[in-house]
Amino acid sequence: MHRVVITGVGVISALGLDRHQFWASLVEGKSGIAEFEQPEYGPVRFKNAAFVHGYVAENYFPDKNVAFMDRFAQFSVIAAREAIEQSGIEWDTELRERTAIITGSCIGGRMAEEAGYWNLFHLNKNRVHPLTIPLGMANSGASHVSMEFEVHGPTFTFSTACSSSAHAIGHAFWMVRSGAAPMAIAGGADAPIYFGNMKAWEAMRVVSPDTCRPFSLDRAGMILGEGSAMLVIEPLEAALARGARPIAEIVGFGMSSDASHITQPLAEGAARAIRGALKDAGLAPEQVGYINAHGTGTEANDKMEVAAIRSVFGPHAERLPISSTKSMHGHTLGAAGAIEAAAAAFSLDRGILPPTANFTQPDPECDIDVIPNQARIASVEHALSTSFAFGGLNAVLALRSMR
Repeated sequence: MHRVVITGVGVISALGLDRHQFWASLVEGKSGIAEFEQPEYGPVRFKNAAFVHGYVAENYFPDKNVAFMDRFAQFSVIAAREAIEQSGIEWDTELRERTAIITGSCIGGRMAEEAGYWNLFHLNKNRVHPLTIPLGMANSGASHVSMEFEVHGPTFTFSTACSSSAHAIGHAFWMVRSGAAPMAIAGGADAPIYFGNMKAWEAMRVVSPDTCRPFSLDRAGMILGEGSAMLVIEPLEAALARGARPIAEIVGFGMSSDASHITQPLAEGAARAIRGALKDAGLAPEQVGYINAHGTGTEANDKMEVAAIRSVFGPHAERLPISSTKSMHGHTLGAAGAIEAAAAAFSLDRGILPPTANFTQPDPECDIDVIPNQARIASVEHALSTSFAFGGLNAVLALRSMR
């Protein structure tokens, strides 16, 4: 069994076009949530989203490549490029043959599908774009990363709603730890800010009319976000042998199913996944010093998550800082687990805990330390990143500092 470390991180999100901008915004408590231009198809009741500001696809890809890539797949490749560059991977034939690429996406390339359906059902055209199928595949992000770097190892995609990329990283961790793969590129991407999807979330009435305030008494819902995060993970001994600097160690992964309700989360299910991650890591609850929470800002999730944390950590929950970075980068659906795992890894590496932004007043049912509004300097040895999805599918990652 190998110790497994993160040696590269790539992020593109509403907080910036790379990991440096992402982390700087988190530390500043700076939100990427902004008003979006209403779609040409029709109005949407809510007005704000966390979209990637200033993104121009042609700055990253030749026109001929863009034609084959939905927006979420573009984000996947951009994040993977950055992670691989930071890791300083020295590719050889065997490494390309065996490296795993494991991604998560909740909705895949439905932006391309929507354009085709608009042509069919509204404009009364008789055909859709000939690349609609490859553009729409949820696995196309993983496939394009594979093609970009000529990696031939096991490559696949999880689609477990908002836990998708946490499941991807967790399974990549298990593969590298066991020796099934010598290295993995793992993470996720989603680009959900398009008319049909926004109308679907509007119908659920869980989107905030202004901003995302996780754990606040006056929270009014989530904010949709887009982006991607990718991690390069490998055995510690391999990283040290080639002089790579580990950012953080992945030490455990737990997952569970509520088996209860398709949209209403269950504290017992979330607690089961947290306990699973702790057991896999060989950690006592008291050893955890920070949790990057799922923290959607919805009425149901935040109370459930605090109840799950109290169930697992008992009295330690009173002094355990948690924060929701969704308050800044929005809820990126299938990318959320990876983006938040990246935030947790940076927190351990740099000794700073990002805040829960937009916090106004405490909710008695969420009465724990949520690091309100300002980042906190703190040297933490172990952290969790939690992801709890519709369908009752839960995934929790446990990380250790390498400082």
